[in-house]
Amino acid sequence: MSHYIFPPVILSVIFMTLPPLMAQTVVTELWCVAKNNAEDAALQGALDWACGAGGADCTRIQQGGPCYDPSDIQKTASYAFNDYYLKHGLTDDACSFSNTAALTSLNPSHGDCKFPSSKTVNNASISGSTGTLGMGPDTADLSASDLIAHSRLRSLIVAHLFLVIVRIFSEN
Repeated sequence: MSHYIFPPVILSVIFMTLPPLMAQTVVTELWCVAKNNAEDAALQGALDWACGAGGADCTRIQQGGPCYDPSDIQKTASYAFNDYYLKHGLTDDACSFSNTAALTSLNPSHGDCKFPSSKTVNNASISGSTGTLGMGPDTADLSASDLIAHSRLRSLIVAHLFLVIVRIFSEN
């Protein structure tokens, strides 16, 4: 009878300890950027608010600054949105701008325009602003695909361990 009790005990320990251990080691840098499909007029309105009442530091996107590009509202708005996001709690609400912005794990820095990032740990015990680690592509799918991939990987590992343990104990 203990043969049938032992596997559930092991499985319980694995399911209770493995996901939290894995979650503590996943570190992701995030940036708040303008959505690829946002209308220019909506971006301009959100940019004006972020640099005005929102309190974002927009000096780097003004004429003469390293991020100044009057021909690309997406890049300009992205810098302001990211600055606001970093200063206002690193929350989803701080990166909305009337649904014209989204979080991405792709570094939006370009040329001399370096975007600071928020480096977060899934268990929320560590967070803070860091420098950037290179340059991202000019056109990219600004999605949270890395976050989804980590979640799926964790599920696959747990499922695999479950099948291995079941097979070991079914052979005995």
